[in-house]
Amino acid sequence: VQLQASGGGHVRTGDSLKLVCVASGPNFSRYTWGWFRQRPGKDREFVAAISWTGNTRDYADSVKGRFTISRDTPENTIYLQMNSLEPEDTATYYCARRRTDLQPPARGSSLYGFWGQGTLVTVSS
Repeated sequence: VQLQASGGGHVRTGDSLKLVCVASGPNFSRYTWGWFRQRPGKDREFVAAISWTGNTRDYADSVKGRFTISRDTPENTIYLQMNSLEPEDTATYYCARRRTDLQPPARGSSLYGFWGQGTLVTVSS
């Protein structure tokens, strides 16, 4: 399984960005997918996850109401729509797939076994 993340960039406070993660490999529809981020000098943290059914989503409190995770199963693609961006959202963003299929969204990074290379988002005031 390989994950290719893109869509990062340098924006200003209040702007929007849409991150894209294209996955290769079988059984895309059987897995929960997540987005994590690592801010400068901080540990990697959970941002959002979407279940293998697409019906359940979970968000970190810091992004709830501003970010939306979605999936396009025929295209093997995960999205993260980020609105009302703030300087505190500056980070490298990673997409990831849960290790085990048919499991619900989870926040622990250790539960995810495949990771993309990261895409940098910089928000300036």
